[in-house]
Amino acid sequence: MTDESFRDEELLADVIAGLIGDARHAAIGNASPIPAAAALLARARGGGRPHVSLLGSRRHSFFTDGGRELFDCAGQGRIDVFFLSGGQIDGEGNINLVSVGDYAHPTARFPGSFGAAYLYYVVPKVILFRLEHTRRTLVPKVDFVSAPGTSPDNVYRPGGPIALVTGRCLFIFDRARRRFALASVHPGHTVAEVIEHTGFAFDQPAHVLTTLAPSAATLDLLRTVVAPQLVEVYPQFAASVFGVRHSA
Repeated sequence: MTDESFRDEELLADVIAGLIGDARHAAIGNASPIPAAAALLARARGGGRPHVSLLGSRRHSFFTDGGRELFDCAGQGRIDVFFLSGGQIDGEGNINLVSVGDYAHPTARFPGSFGAAYLYYVVPKVILFRLEHTRRTLVPKVDFVSAPGTSPDNVYRPGGPIALVTGRCLFIFDRARRRFALASVHPGHTVAEVIEHTGFAFDQPAHVLTTLAPSAATLDLLRTVVAPQLVEVYPQFAASVFGVRHSA
C-alpha cells in the first residue's frame, strides 16, 4: 500500500495492468487513454513485455495502415489483449455500440461497431472498460448486440471478455457460466452502491475485497515513465492527470 494520494485514473490503470498480466502483445484502439496507460505500465513492469500497439502513435505502433493491419494481426493470433467498451454493456458481456431504443427510431446513436465483433471473437483476453457505472450503461440486456460476449458451444471462438473495469469496481467474467462476478470494489465505493447502480445480476463472494491502491513504485512508474509516453497521443489526458506536457 501507499500513503501517497492517487488519482482515480491511476488506480484504474493499475487494475487493468494487473489483468494484462504477462501477455505478449496488447493493442489499444482510439480514445482509450486509461487502457493505454495500463498497457504501458504493464510493459514498464515487465521489462519490455508486452509489446504495446497504440493506434495513432508513431512511437508505439508498427502498423502503417491503421485498423486493417490490426485486424490481420489479431486474426493471426498475434494480439493477446484488446479493450472494448459500449454505450451499453449487459450481464452476458454483450456490448452495444449502435443505438438505444427502437432501431428505426432510436433515442441515442453511438459511433458504430467498427471491428468490435471481429476482435471480440479472435483476441483471447478482451478487457471491457466503462468509466460510467450506472443502470443506463450497465443494463439487463443491450438494445442492440454490436458484439456478443459469448457464443454457442459449437462455435469456435478463442476470444472473448475476461473482465469489466468500471469507475466503481472490477467484475471478472465467467465464460462457462456467461456471467460476471464482483471481484473488488474500488476505494470510496461500496458493494451496496455497486448493486444499486448495476442493471444486470452478478455473482459476489461472501466477502468482497477492496481494490488495492497503487503502490508508491507503481505511481512512480506511471508519473515518470508512462506519462511522458502518453503525451504523443493523449496530450490533454497526460496534462490533466499527470501534469506532463509536450516539451517546447
